[in-house]
Amino acid sequence: MTPQKDKAFAFKALHDLPGMFVLPNPWDVGSARILAGLGFKALASTSAGFAASTGVADYNITRDLKLAHLRQLCAATPLPLTADLENGFGHSPETCAETIRLGAEAGLVGGSIEDFTGDAANPQYETAAAADRVRATVEAANALPFPFLVTARAENFFTGVPDLSDVIARLQAYQEAGAHVLFAPGLKTMADIKSALGAVDRPVNVLMGPRSSFVPMAELEALGVKRVSMGSALSNTAYGALVSAGEELLGPGTLGFLKGAATGKDLSDMMARGSDS
Repeated sequence: MTPQKDKAFAFKALHDLPGMFVLPNPWDVGSARILAGLGFKALASTSAGFAASTGVADYNITRDLKLAHLRQLCAATPLPLTADLENGFGHSPETCAETIRLGAEAGLVGGSIEDFTGDAANPQYETAAAADRVRATVEAANALPFPFLVTARAENFFTGVPDLSDVIARLQAYQEAGAHVLFAPGLKTMADIKSALGAVDRPVNVLMGPRSSFVPMAELEALGVKRVSMGSALSNTAYGALVSAGEELLGPGTLGFLKGAATGKDLSDMMARGSDS
C-alpha cells in the first residue's frame, strides 16, 4: 500500500510544478482503479456520483457514509485522493475542521469545502462567515503531519447567485483565510475564468471548463488554470450509457449499445494496473 504521506507530497507537487493536470472523479472502487490504470496522476471524489450509486440525490449522504466510501477509494489505488466534502457536513467552523480531520484519517490528502448552506432562502453563507469556515479547515489541515490541500469553493453559479464580482470577492476572502486551492464551479465563459485567475494568486480548479462552450484542455492550461475536475460528468456519462442501453432493449430490442462496451478482460486489466496492491 502506498503511504498516505507519499500520496500527500505527490499531490502537493502536482500543484507546485508548472502546467495543468486533469483530476477525474470516480464514484466507486472500480471506476477509481480504471482511471488510475489509464494513467491519471490523482483523483477526486464526486458527491453526486456517489449519491447516485446509492440510489439517492446529491446532498442526501451522511458524513459517516461518505467517510466509509472515501476509505474505500483511498485504499483502492496508489493515487492521491481529494474529496468533495460538501459544506463540511455542518454550519460551524468547528464541524468543518472535524470533517477535515476525519477525512485525513480516512486516507485523504485534500478536500473541498463549499459555501452552500443547504437553505434555499439563503443559499450561501455570508462571505465573512464562509471565510471563518475556511480558516478553521485550513488550521486543521495544516496541523496534520503531511500536506493536506484545502480547496475553498464559491458556489454562486450553482446557487442561483451568478454575480462574478461576488465570486471574486469570496475567492479573495478564502485566499486570505489560507485556502490552498480556489474553486468557483460553473463559471460561464473563458473571460469569467480569466477574471477569477487574475484576481487571486493560488492554484485555481475549474469544473470541466466554461459552461457556455467547453474547450480543449490545452486552452484552459494556456489561460493559467492549474487543475480541471469533472464533477459528476463521468458517472453521469456511465449512467447515461446504461439508460440508452436499457431504452434500446425495451424499444427495438437490439444490441447496438454493445459497440461501445469494454470487454471484461479490458476492464480487469485496467483495474489491475490501477490497484494499490
